Amino acid sequence: MEYHVKDLSLADKGKDRIEWAEMDMPVLRKEIRERFMKVQPLKGIKLGICLHVTTETANLVRTLKEGGAEVYLCACNPLSTQDDVAAALVKHYDIPVFAIRGEDEKTYYDHIKTVISKEPDITMDDGADLVSTLHKEYPELLEKVMGGTEETTTGVIRLKAMAKDGVLKYPVIAVNEALTKHLFDNRYGTGQSTIDGILRATNRLLAGSVFVVAGYGWCGRGLAMRAAGMGAEVIVTEVDPIKAIEARMDGFRVMPMAEAAKLGDIFCTVTGNIHVIREEHFNVMKDGAIVSNSGHFNVEIDVAALEKMAVKKRRVRDFVDEYTMKDGRRIYLLGEGRLVNLAAAEGHPASVMDMSFANQALSAEFIVKEGKNLKPDVYVVPGHIDNKVAELKLKAMGIEIDTLTPEQMEYLNSWDVGT
Repeated sequence: MEYHVKDLSLADKGKDRIEWAEMDMPVLRKEIRERFMKVQPLKGIKLGICLHVTTETANLVRTLKEGGAEVYLCACNPLSTQDDVAAALVKHYDIPVFAIRGEDEKTYYDHIKTVISKEPDITMDDGADLVSTLHKEYPELLEKVMGGTEETTTGVIRLKAMAKDGVLKYPVIAVNEALTKHLFDNRYGTGQSTIDGILRATNRLLAGSVFVVAGYGWCGRGLAMRAAGMGAEVIVTEVDPIKAIEARMDGFRVMPMAEAAKLGDIFCTVTGNIHVIREEHFNVMKDGAIVSNSGHFNVEIDVAALEKMAVKKRRVRDFVDEYTMKDGRRIYLLGEGRLVNLAAAEGHPASVMDMSFANQALSAEFIVKEGKNLKPDVYVVPGHIDNKVAELKLKAMGIEIDTLTPEQMEYLNSWDVGT
């Protein structure tokens, strides 16, 4: 079996960690995998997967394989791979993996191209690097692809741009748009795991600090909520007036980054955009400011500008680089500006990824059944899948809810009953 991982001797440790995560993923483990094993909905299908190679992803690809798929996995970020997990997937689960933590850009894209070379029927992406590379460099393989899925906000933005420009050649299900994904994964997953990454990297006390959150989408909401819960004074920066009002009414200060830069002790970007923190902001930051990113790509912080401005750079802790400015101020960059929750920590907890990856698995099944009826475009997860994931999660949590009475259903479907 072809593969490229760091060290197969790490496999046993990785298997233990995969099984630990599996315990907290009952929807994927029991409700979906057991059915997939019986009905084989993905039999004969090749899946090209570009996701963070973590314990949670391991349980997704295991489920897809049990459903009959031939799966090939590479990393969607050079710093997010857990090498022991990659080794375990190869050694214990016979899944071809092409991912090494800290791989350089050439190796990163070589791994993506290796997965593409397997000529997948379905792509499963996080950030759209797999899809964009396939479209740009392997147009001859596009006719074979029946559809794809996309995990994150950044990737959905890129895919919608491709669709708008008329270059997207097959339908893609935007898993990120599922309510059972972004309301929980983005908010609670990103909120907790980002704080985890910042604390593991720095061991700093959040209570009493000024914490600047750039962007108030679902990831920003979750991060601001968790930072405030640990005693930080939270400032939110935004470009969207509606989100800015929401942040203010949620109790946070709102101001431009130019002003927040003067006040913040810790900064984190979660916007999906480029150069949110840049030279003009570095120029006014206080000595000791900590800068991090939890958006998908390492473009939200202008690291090149920081490198150019600094007269000295040194690694002071794992995942912490100290940049000394001409005036003696020190700015600390976490995880090289990459996803801090995966560069310095382990990513989202398994419980929220259970829902996200349930959407991935069921969306792949949907593409097999309905992909031929979809035009090349970006689609939301079908409502029946979203609701099914929520129902399965509630069942796994042992929670029961009310159902509408016939009278209530009639009332909601009528227009002539008033006060």
